Amino acid sequence: MSKILFVMTGVDHWTLADGTQHPTGFWAEEAVAPYQAFKAAGHEIVVATPGGVVPTVDQGSLAAEVNGGQEGADAIGKALAAISELRKPIKLEDVRLDDYAAVFYPGGHGPMEDLAVDATSGRLLSDALASGKPLGVVCHAPAALLAAEKEDGSNAFAGYQVAAFTNAEETQAGFADKAKWLLETRLVEAGVDVRVGEPWAPNVVVDRNLVTGQNPASSAPLAAELLKKLA
Repeated sequence: MSKILFVMTGVDHWTLADGTQHPTGFWAEEAVAPYQAFKAAGHEIVVATPGGVVPTVDQGSLAAEVNGGQEGADAIGKALAAISELRKPIKLEDVRLDDYAAVFYPGGHGPMEDLAVDATSGRLLSDALASGKPLGVVCHAPAALLAAEKEDGSNAFAGYQVAAFTNAEETQAGFADKAKWLLETRLVEAGVDVRVGEPWAPNVVVDRNLVTGQNPASSAPLAAELLKKLA
């Protein structure tokens, strides 16, 4: 089968408005659920991060309270440990888009720190969008769309309908008043049409070859939609 590129954050923190560093990384479910779906469909996964650093999981995403109890937490931890590709990422700078059938960005607060301002990632996103290849982005990972600027300064995703982690969810998570900026607000300012769903409920938006999800619960349904485009 074909290869799917996972572009993941390379940081282990998110700098808040007061300058403190909140420990974070990628959100486990947002990597695990799509990984399992893509692998089950016979696809190969390649992980890329800025500089080729091994991605850090947000420890909060392994907690029982966000995984439906301890049994779920144990399952997500075990599933994460089984993803050998996470331990041997390639450098984002070395990625050749032509090598992949689809591109997927899992979230977590990490992308707010690095991918939101990563020009290499921004060019990859712009190229993937223009190529017509399936492009999936979930939760906080749409922060990476902010770096996808055209030569005239406009955003490559302006006018596209997307789902992304909402201001309401950031407020309920306790970070809205601590963050330097809010994802939903910044995307709207960039001309992106953010389609807001109920907090924490699955919300997947498909616009041409772009498939986006609002939150962790959207990861599995997003993967299913991406697989439809690869069929």
